[in-house]
Amino acid sequence: MIHEILQSNQFILLIALLLITSVMVTKFSTRLGVPSLVLFIAVGMLIGSDGLNLVYFDNAELAQVIGVIALVIILFEGGMLTKWSAMKKVIFPSVSMATIGVLITSCLVAVGSKYILGVSWLEAFLVGSIVGSTDAAAVFAVLKGKNIRNKLEATLEAESGTNDPMAVFLTITFIQLLTQESGSILHLIGSFFWQMGTGLAVGVLIGYGASFALNKINLDSSGLYPLFALGFAFLSYSTSSLLQASGLLAVYVTAVVIGNSDLAYRYSILRFHEGFGWMAQILMFIILGLFVFPSDVFTWNIMKDGLIISLILIFIARPVAAFLSLAGFKFNYKEKLFLSWAGLRGAVPIVLAIFPMLAGLENSQIIFNVVFFIVLTSALVQGSSITWLAEKFSLVSDKMANPIHSLELISIGKANVEIIEYEVSEQNEVVGQSLETIDLPDKALVNAIIRKGDVITPYGQTRIEAGDILYIMVSRNIKKQVRELLQKIREQEDGNV
Repeated sequence: MIHEILQSNQFILLIALLLITSVMVTKFSTRLGVPSLVLFIAVGMLIGSDGLNLVYFDNAELAQVIGVIALVIILFEGGMLTKWSAMKKVIFPSVSMATIGVLITSCLVAVGSKYILGVSWLEAFLVGSIVGSTDAAAVFAVLKGKNIRNKLEATLEAESGTNDPMAVFLTITFIQLLTQESGSILHLIGSFFWQMGTGLAVGVLIGYGASFALNKINLDSSGLYPLFALGFAFLSYSTSSLLQASGLLAVYVTAVVIGNSDLAYRYSILRFHEGFGWMAQILMFIILGLFVFPSDVFTWNIMKDGLIISLILIFIARPVAAFLSLAGFKFNYKEKLFLSWAGLRGAVPIVLAIFPMLAGLENSQIIFNVVFFIVLTSALVQGSSITWLAEKFSLVSDKMANPIHSLELISIGKANVEIIEYEVSEQNEVVGQSLETIDLPDKALVNAIIRKGDVITPYGQTRIEAGDILYIMVSRNIKKQVRELLQKIREQEDGNV
């Protein structure tokens, strides 16, 4: 009895140390210019059986389940932060890259894998399918806080959020072909359109249903609303999956719909999911690091073959796929090169590489080891140089856009009022105006101003300065009107840059 309690306490201590270490690692990753996912994986490998031997983990099924759950959380958080106003302008090129681009990438990598790994054509196309898509977790993490031009950032986020279904479809298809469980070509084509269409429909329906429920159902605590929203994320994934459709696509679409809806408890929901999304990333990459045995991956043959395939992926397959899938869209040469370089691989390929192991394929361990090395190479080479390349190509915006929380609505208990927080930039047309000249509705009141860290009590003659943070109290029935007014000001800012 005492022995079991001591083991539990030691396990809790290990979790605490891992969580603290992983959070600290994010700080070092920024300074070192290395994506945090690489360091999280390194932490997992360090404490694994080939490292300090603190934890032994080789359960492929559990690793796959944890990976999928974490991806749902990460996609949901990323989707809620996606602005539809920016995404709709690049939706067609993003979808083209997410489908045609993934297919072209998979085929080109497959040709290289066939002759480098010496496997069959079906196994080569399986390798290509696994690494064919960019990774939402990696892209969201690397782009967060960077000042990449809005059009490019929106394209990359939309592509990474929607291309996982294509990679999953291709991976499962080639596993079925290898195990002789697939149907005809027409059946596979029909299955693809069913997965995409149904996943999209489920995502939209549950997204609108969730938005309605989050606004209409009064819960006892505002802290319950983030959990309520998360429940809809898993409902979207499970419902779509049970219908043999794309669960990951459904989750991302659900999140986009919720994130662009007028939510009463937006602040609580977004703040919770930002922290929970980081925890999911930490857990997922550490588990994947634990699942890897460095003594198997970092052998001469695996590193040599993985490096050559990585070079094919980074310098041939991805650029060719990007330029062909973006043909006819309004992207210049430098923008296409940047989009080619920013196609990061991350958790999704590693999770997909577990599928052949679960199916019991003959060369599944070799495939997993090679894919893992390819992901590390992509994250280190591409992830650490994205910002530098954007600056080199002059694809960085002149100023940082206002962060998403600048328009958050903070609910005050059960009262019928909201507080809108708005940060004024230098280009804002209200700079220099007095409060009494700003055309706010009658039931909206600026009740506090934060200026250079000090609280300013506002009066009618108080003039707005750049950098001021306005706290505006509004009645719920006019908050949409006030938000539209603030959004109109933001659009005018963007147009003046």
